Amino acid sequence: MKKLNLPLLVILSLLTMTACERADDDPSATFADDPAEAGPLPPRGNAWVIFGSDTVTAEIADTPEDRERGLMFRDQLPAGQGMLFVFSDEATRSFWMRDTYIPLDIAFLDRSQRVVDIQQMEPETEEFHSSARPAMFALEVPQGWFEEQGIGIGDRAQIVFGRR
Repeated sequence: MKKLNLPLLVILSLLTMTACERADDDPSATFADDPAEAGPLPPRGNAWVIFGSDTVTAEIADTPEDRERGLMFRDQLPAGQGMLFVFSDEATRSFWMRDTYIPLDIAFLDRSQRVVDIQQMEPETEEFHSSARPAMFALEVPQGWFEEQGIGIGDRAQIVFGRR
């Protein structure tokens, strides 16, 4: 029978507990890079933005080019679909609707994925819609979606990103 190395087992246990604590304390989005450990995930380049029993499948815009293009030149946005704008820090965010043909709602979410502002945006306008508070995420959906789902300021989402 092999002898167990007790100090090694203690160190491995502590590392495992520390990693779990860090994951639980981190209010940021859920990522799954190892398919073996992941359950179902959104398609690559997409995220699920979950508000209780309501989920939006959102295209991810996380580069300056993707964020600048956003939902421009689209003729429709099906129910349950949207675009999630992802930033590396919290700041006041501003959006406009130039070359965007469909009316949208935009929800600004902070680092903990709590809704800090929701605004309605009309198509093809250059009016700026700035977040009332600093935000790290912005979710665009068809206009009226947040009201229809009863989602408001202070509600919290869970964001699950697909594989990168």
